[in-house]
Amino acid sequence: MLKQAVWQGLVAGLAGAAVMTVAEKIEQRSTGRPDSYVPARVLARLTGRPERPADRLRTLNAAMHYGQGALVGVLRSVMAHAGLRGPVASAMFTVVRLTNDQILENATGVGAPPQTWPRRELAADVLHKCVYGFTTGAVADALASRSGPGPGQRHAARHPGRRADAGPPPRRAAHAVRR
Repeated sequence: MLKQAVWQGLVAGLAGAAVMTVAEKIEQRSTGRPDSYVPARVLARLTGRPERPADRLRTLNAAMHYGQGALVGVLRSVMAHAGLRGPVASAMFTVVRLTNDQILENATGVGAPPQTWPRRELAADVLHKCVYGFTTGAVADALASRSGPGPGQRHAARHPGRRADAGPPPRRAAHAVRR
């Protein structure tokens, strides 16, 4: 499962990052909001590269944007393979994606906590991360569903709802791969 989850997560994360980029460009055209080079500056700090002017950060920006999208997409794929699929799983994942950004931006000193941002910037960031999270989730879910239901889904099928008297299925049944 893990090998499949990794490559499928990279694909799903890249798809999510690409759709998020298109959404950002559409939003920027309508609002006049300029490009953000925070991802590039975070990557420069993480790798020890020197600070550069904005016009020289496009390549680093794309590398961080798509690289981070792909890597975090692996987590969403693991979720899908475990049986955490659908909009609720994508919403949970979107929070993880936002948190990942904030940890990297704040730990490197490039960003500030979101509660200090102008409200429009915060709304745009949350909107775009939702686009990423739900796109990545849809792709990860579609790819994982080709392997059948995940262990969590098989458990839920045996005992619908959350009940105190429903123990886990036998180990063999929980990890059986159905095709």
